[in-house]
Amino acid sequence: MPARQPVPTAASSPPARTNSSGGFTTIGKGITIKGDLVGDEDVKIEGKVEGRVQLTQNLVVGQSGVVEANVQAENINIGGTVTGNIMAKNKVEIVASGTMLGDIKAPRVIVAEGAHFKGNVDMG
Repeated sequence: MPARQPVPTAASSPPARTNSSGGFTTIGKGITIKGDLVGDEDVKIEGKVEGRVQLTQNLVVGQSGVVEANVQAENINIGGTVTGNIMAKNKVEIVASGTMLGDIKAPRVIVAEGAHFKGNVDMG
């Protein structure tokens, strides 16, 4: 009689991947990335990214952050400067210190008083 193979259970499944610090992965003020930034974690940009940003989680562009890229993420919060088209699965928020130059596609878009935005919005 062949041996029965054990059936995987929730206890034997690997844990979900999380950022070891429990917060955002931060790209600091002194860092410039040229190329693709792709990941499955929350990311905060205080430095500069040129290229493409594709995240399955959330993106925060801090006040000193500069992004010259097309961006995809779950939620996008802009407190710095973004030049390029962005697409969020849930929400885009441009806070008072934020500047966005490009088109936005998201079901929810918030532009705070004092924020700068030049582009088109598609909420469909």
